[in-house]
Amino acid sequence: MQNVQCEAFVLGVMDYGEADKIVTIFTREHGKLRGLARSAKRSRKRFGGALEPFARLSLQLAMKDGLSTLNGADIVTVFPNIRRELVKIGHAAYACELVERLVPEAEQNNRLFRLLAAYLEQLDRFENDPSDRRFFEANLLKVLGYQPALGRCAACDTELADAPDLRFSPSFAGLLCGKCGKTGKPIAAQTAALLNRAMDTGRFGQVRFSPGELAEAGELLDAAIACHLTRPLKSLAFLRETGA
Repeated sequence: MQNVQCEAFVLGVMDYGEADKIVTIFTREHGKLRGLARSAKRSRKRFGGALEPFARLSLQLAMKDGLSTLNGADIVTVFPNIRRELVKIGHAAYACELVERLVPEAEQNNRLFRLLAAYLEQLDRFENDPSDRRFFEANLLKVLGYQPALGRCAACDTELADAPDLRFSPSFAGLLCGKCGKTGKPIAAQTAALLNRAMDTGRFGQVRFSPGELAEAGELLDAAIACHLTRPLKSLAFLRETGA
C-alpha cells in the first residue's frame, strides 16, 4: 500500500453498503483509479461535499491493486457555474463518462488530464457552445491514439486536400476518397479541415463550426467514438433527449 497526495477529477460515484461510496477518479499522477471512501455518506469532516461528479479535488489516497482507499479530500473547485445549468451539467457528465469508459486503469496521461481540465473550465467560464464539445471529442481521440484519418484516404492513401465526395467509414476509421467511398456519411472538405485544425491547435475557442459543419463533424465523431465503446453512454442519451 502506498499513501499519496494527488490531484483528481471525480468521474463517477456509487453507493456501497450503508455508509461507503466507491469513487472513480482520474488523477494527474496515476491515471484512472477506483477508490473506496469509507463512511462517505456519514462523515462530513473527511469528505464534506467533495465527492461530486466532475469535481476537481486534492486527494489523500492509499493506493493498492484493485480498489484503493480514499482517506480524505479537499476541494479545488466544483465548477459552480456548470452546476447552475442543466445543459452544462450534461456536457460535463458526458466528458467524464467518455474518460471513464475509454481510458485504461492506472495509466498516467497528463495530456488527457489537461484536456479534461480545459474543457470543464471552458464550460464553467463561458456560454455552452456545441463546437467546444466537438473540439473536446476530436482531441480526446487524438490523445488516446484513436484519431480518425482525415488527411489521406484511409483505404488507398490518396491525398484528400482537393478530393470531392469524401465519406467517413467507421470500419476504416477515417475518410475515404470518391473512388473508395461508395457508402458512408458524406463529409465536406471544409469540415475535415476544421477537425484537423482543432486537433492541431489544442486551444478551446480557436475553432468554430457552422451549423452544417457542426452536424457533419458530430456524425463523424459520434461514429468514431462508438467504435471504441462496448455499450451506449448514459450521458449521451441525456444530451440527445434534451437536444443539447
